[in-house]
Amino acid sequence: QVHLVESGGSLVQPGGSLRLSCAASGSIVSIIAIGWYRQAPGKERELVAADTSGEITKYADSVKGRFTLSRDSAKNTVYLQMNSLNSEDTSVYYCYADVYIVTDSRLEKRTYWGQGTQVIVSS
Repeated sequence: QVHLVESGGSLVQPGGSLRLSCAASGSIVSIIAIGWYRQAPGKERELVAADTSGEITKYADSVKGRFTLSRDSAKNTVYLQMNSLNSEDTSVYYCYADVYIVTDSRLEKRTYWGQGTQVIVSS
């Protein structure tokens, strides 16, 4: 089994900063992609930032230049540094990971999600 544990969500004033962390643990052979989605009330879940095999980082247009995704491969941990936050960033942020695991001696690709961490941007 694989677990993703998120932390760092909080209430922050507009213009402020937060750093989210997501630590992956369990029987992971390798991480294919890891990153963050978010979902605001009444809206669909959207990709915020994702690191693909440590080579390509994708960002949503709405966060480019403000958010930075970084990854500590040795710790299977990904961080999301969020700067210049505004009310539109208020959401539950979910960490996800596409990983290879071994099941019944077979290599399988699976997707796992964290439980979510709340970010509220408000004065």
